[in-house]
Amino acid sequence: MAKVDYNALAPFIVENVGGKENIVSLTHCVTRLRFRLKDESKANTTALKEKNGILDVIQKGGQYQVVIGNAVEDAYDAVLKLGGIGASGEVEAENTNTNQNLFDLFVSTISGVFAPLLGLMCGCGILKGLSVFLGALGVISTSSGTYVVINAIGDTIFYFFPVFIGFTAAEKFGMNRFVGAAVGAALLHPNISALRSGEALFSVLSGTPFESNVTTTFAGIPVIMMNYASTVIPAVLAVFFASKVERLIKKICPAVVKMFLVPAFTLLIAVPVTLIIVGPVATWISDAIGMVFAVFHDFSPILSGALVGGLWQVLVMFGVHQGITPIMINNLMTNGFENVICCMQAVPFTTCAVVFAVYLKSKNKKIKETALPAAISSFFGVSEPSIYGITLPLKVPFVITLFCSAVGGAIMGGLGVNMYTMGGMGLFAFPAYINPAVGFDISFYGVLIAVGIAMALSFITTLIFYKDKDGVTVQDAKASKAAVKQKLGR
Repeated sequence: MAKVDYNALAPFIVENVGGKENIVSLTHCVTRLRFRLKDESKANTTALKEKNGILDVIQKGGQYQVVIGNAVEDAYDAVLKLGGIGASGEVEAENTNTNQNLFDLFVSTISGVFAPLLGLMCGCGILKGLSVFLGALGVISTSSGTYVVINAIGDTIFYFFPVFIGFTAAEKFGMNRFVGAAVGAALLHPNISALRSGEALFSVLSGTPFESNVTTTFAGIPVIMMNYASTVIPAVLAVFFASKVERLIKKICPAVVKMFLVPAFTLLIAVPVTLIIVGPVATWISDAIGMVFAVFHDFSPILSGALVGGLWQVLVMFGVHQGITPIMINNLMTNGFENVICCMQAVPFTTCAVVFAVYLKSKNKKIKETALPAAISSFFGVSEPSIYGITLPLKVPFVITLFCSAVGGAIMGGLGVNMYTMGGMGLFAFPAYINPAVGFDISFYGVLIAVGIAMALSFITTLIFYKDKDGVTVQDAKASKAAVKQKLGR
């Protein structure tokens, strides 16, 4: 396939999303440019979809998502070079968008907070998984300095998650990013953390799963000291509150002392209020979310696995999976493992097998040219090229992918597979299923079995049922994607 010149593509993208003046902000995830636009009706969606180098356009979650594929960072950098958009993705002009409903606002906020961290989380997850993998094989001792250092490097973002979340959430909520990071860091300060070990003054919510001890006071006010290491929701809500405090102080603080008094008073107000109110409530919310997913899993592990596996690619197609990923992270941080959303692990491999079968069976040269690199991309966890280039426009492969992914998810749920860290994508995700306490167990073997069966089933089923349509090319199929998505309920 011809190499795309993203420096030439970038002006076309900006022009057809309505110009710089229509852009509120721009971020990117693994495969998509995620614009927030003042008025999406000003965007020329048809022109963007038909442009070489753009796989699709999705309007979901309050975002205008331009699907690029694996080279999304090149496209993102090229758009930033045009000027008018800062390195953080925020437009220099203070545009606003007041037309988001609650769901769109939620997805947009979650994407803005977590999308910048996904690459680092996957990278750290790979290192953490590698250390556990080498330790389980006996290549290195789990008590050796080598193991400890590699494991600690991989664990860095997860332990200090409130700091990283503080930075990205501050950017999303429009406050000083370093003050946001400081709010997160304050929650982890060893002197504050040590207050948890104090003698309990009294308990709250006694007799419930949320029973907590008050171990200290601040200005005479009782404080429930929680463990904020590796937490998600407390840091997000803390920075959201801090952003409101900072905005208020900026309005009343004299300009001559604003540079240092705004951060000082923001921290002085936001951190204690977080420790007294925001943090405990957010922690209980985190625990409640974990309990809900535990009940869902315990009701029927097979059913929950099948639903997650079967629906995951639909969520990816609509671009709302970003709103679910933080729930998986929260479950990991709260419980030490995750056993519901991880059942989507078979999805990229099922997609790979389906698309590779299409490649082998199809006689259409253009489909074959698209299918092979798309299958390779799916094997490493990035399935959008396969979805928008092959399975969705050709219909039958997409249905096979959903069904066989549901089978893989059901097997994982039935075998009781757990994921123990936020691993990489595709092939690099497997070490995340190694139990750090005991090494290789049913979680690791179970995910291999589930993925293997799902791949074999999807590959054979595609060879049996897929047939080329006379005269159909990828370009022809691409033109019909809107109709296909409408049938799927978009």
